[in-house]
Amino acid sequence: MNVSDAMTPRSNLVVVEIPGSRNDVLEYIQEHGFSSVPVVKDVDGEEVYRGLVTRDDLIEQPDEDQLALLLRQVPTVAAADDIVDAAETMVAEDARRLPVVDGDALVGILTVTDVVRAIARGEVDGETPVGELATRAVNATHTATPLPVAEREIGLADVPYAVVLDDDAAMAGILTEVDILEVARVVEGEASTGDSIAEQDSEWSWEGIKATGARYLPTRNVEIPAEATRHFMTEDLVTVSRTRTAKEVAQELIANDVEQVPLVSGTDLTGIVRDVDLLEGL
Repeated sequence: MNVSDAMTPRSNLVVVEIPGSRNDVLEYIQEHGFSSVPVVKDVDGEEVYRGLVTRDDLIEQPDEDQLALLLRQVPTVAAADDIVDAAETMVAEDARRLPVVDGDALVGILTVTDVVRAIARGEVDGETPVGELATRAVNATHTATPLPVAEREIGLADVPYAVVLDDDAAMAGILTEVDILEVARVVEGEASTGDSIAEQDSEWSWEGIKATGARYLPTRNVEIPAEATRHFMTEDLVTVSRTRTAKEVAQELIANDVEQVPLVSGTDLTGIVRDVDLLEGL
């Protein structure tokens, strides 16, 4: 199976153009929930691919407004490349998306989700039991954790989720980057997120909390509600057992529009199966 058989073609892509600003990227990220946006430039009437701007780029360079200076270069693939080879590149480079280029032209994007769809359809090997692929280290938070603190926990763990536990340490739900992004509010100028964070007399309040709210967009541009995580998490959890195959789990991920599912043994949480874990079984 070639990359061209699974990629999202250029005609269906949202891109930003040079010259542009961080606000152009902010709007697309906020509106569509993307983790990155391809950047192109018109050169003598031809569209030329220049790179990607990611959420992390915006975070790491909060005072940089010029789009051209926020670009990052990532590995690219050709439309004729084998999708399994592309998946290996994604895993090796920790890249959730690979621009598909023809010379200097952007012809599409191949994402982890595109590869997962191919696994779900049986177009590439998906018979490996997920017990062999699951990540055993699980990021977790508590139902009462203020959302800005949970957001910071996700950022520090460098994963896109937190399994939410109740007072008995049982799974109550899952909180994802997308859940937070949906309720984060872009603000103008240098407005602080302080008003959206726990009050000073809250048991969750400490000086370091004022640095939260920056995982997805720079702190000066975002306010995150300070209510408890339980108000924003997904309660209806999809879980899988270790004997399920990569193909079966891929089908669950696609059907439920999620990027990870808890791995359980009975009612006990034993790991997490991420979409990228399934690529390692190819």
